[in-house]
Amino acid sequence: MSRLFIVVEKASDWGSYFPSDNVITAMDYLKEPISGDDERTQVINLCRSYKYLGTGYYVSLLAEARGHKVIPSVRTINDLRKRSLYGLDIEDLNQKLTRFLPQEGRDTTDFGILVYFGETGYTPLQDLARQVFESFPTPILRIEFERQRVWQISAIKPASLHTLSDPQEDAFAASLDRFSKKLWRSRRTPKKFRYDIAMLQDPAEQWPPSNKKALKSFVQAGKDLGIEVDPITRNDYARLAEYDALFIRETTALDHHTYRFANKAEKEDMVVIDDPTSILRCTNKIYLSDLMRSRKLPTPKTEILYRDEAKKLAELGDSLGFPLVLKVPDGSFSRGIVKVSDGEELKRAADELFQQTALVLAQEYLPTEFDWRIGILNREPLFACQYFMSRGHWQIYNHAAKGEAKSGDFKTWPIREVPSDVVKLALKATQPIGDGLYGVDLKQIGERIVVIEVNDNPNIDYGVEDAYLGEDLYRRVMQEFLRRLERKRLGVAD
Repeated sequence: MSRLFIVVEKASDWGSYFPSDNVITAMDYLKEPISGDDERTQVINLCRSYKYLGTGYYVSLLAEARGHKVIPSVRTINDLRKRSLYGLDIEDLNQKLTRFLPQEGRDTTDFGILVYFGETGYTPLQDLARQVFESFPTPILRIEFERQRVWQISAIKPASLHTLSDPQEDAFAASLDRFSKKLWRSRRTPKKFRYDIAMLQDPAEQWPPSNKKALKSFVQAGKDLGIEVDPITRNDYARLAEYDALFIRETTALDHHTYRFANKAEKEDMVVIDDPTSILRCTNKIYLSDLMRSRKLPTPKTEILYRDEAKKLAELGDSLGFPLVLKVPDGSFSRGIVKVSDGEELKRAADELFQQTALVLAQEYLPTEFDWRIGILNREPLFACQYFMSRGHWQIYNHAAKGEAKSGDFKTWPIREVPSDVVKLALKATQPIGDGLYGVDLKQIGERIVVIEVNDNPNIDYGVEDAYLGEDLYRRVMQEFLRRLERKRLGVAD
């Protein structure tokens, strides 16, 4: 069972709204007896001001001290005072604003919009409103703009409930209703699990790291261990902190909501897989290549190409030989990878790739029938697969195939039957990255074994990676979450 407190500074601030048993004054909340039970409590702090050591500040501060989930958090209150944090992904802000604002003849320094729980009445700016709310979760925000050649954000400020006009009160009430239903919706059954894990997924993703049956198996494995695994999507960012842990089951990238989720989870002191450091170290092939080489781990012969380096490009065939492979640093599932057979193809492919990135990875071509994938969890081998090349193709995934992309066959192995040198190298490859869940791709050419890449978000598909371990694979992952959650509860550092 969960409780909701809507905290207002004065009872009159709620006078225009329908009566609610959830509404409480700040003083009454601050004097509220501290509960000793495990009841989940959520707090919406609607005080008139969040100034340091003011009433609103103390509401959020003591809410956190009591273990309540509060919006805004003290961290958000502090962050809103730091204009350096306004660096949001709003490259097209000027274009959006000019759709409904005049270019000239208006003093724009006082122009702003109100955002209620991530919603605004200005449709062209809805994405911006959501993004600002995700960065600074606060019930009511005012975003102010100014134009100096181009439009830009001049300020992001909390706004007060008692200052709203009648139409604004109506908009706020509607947003509050939608937000509270989404954030603190009633559970289907009373809470009977000790821990809650948010499992981030994208139902529309074409090549997700886990198929639907695998996701269901994670949920069941968690249930068997007394853990509730709750599938969430990118739209659930605001309520992430209500969980104890985050398990990311969609393809990760640095410039992506998955990284923002991981970063927020870590800041909230949640157990998180993939953690943001692992995402950083794994998702960029150039970073990973340097990391492997600095640890003197065997990798394919590699060169890093920069724009406008014609001489190096011309010499690449001599240093790596033809054919060779060009890679976009943040590609996945065999995308952004091109094989070239001669200098002419090399130049043409490089020119195309440099439209996407400032740096390109060039590697020797190592033809094999399959790649090894060794799953690693908490520095221990978890599963082993051979991924065979797509029929008639040099990669596992053939995106040039007619219709949908096609993948090659696979074979799943017991760890004990995998060549020991392959497993040892996979373990060494993850040592400088972390203790999370990884998939290490390796090629074996005779006695030569090289690391191709380390994936922070490895595939675990029902019927593939679990073909040997079965349901025990999902149980082991959930057991690791349980181990970390228990150690965190006891204050034991890993």
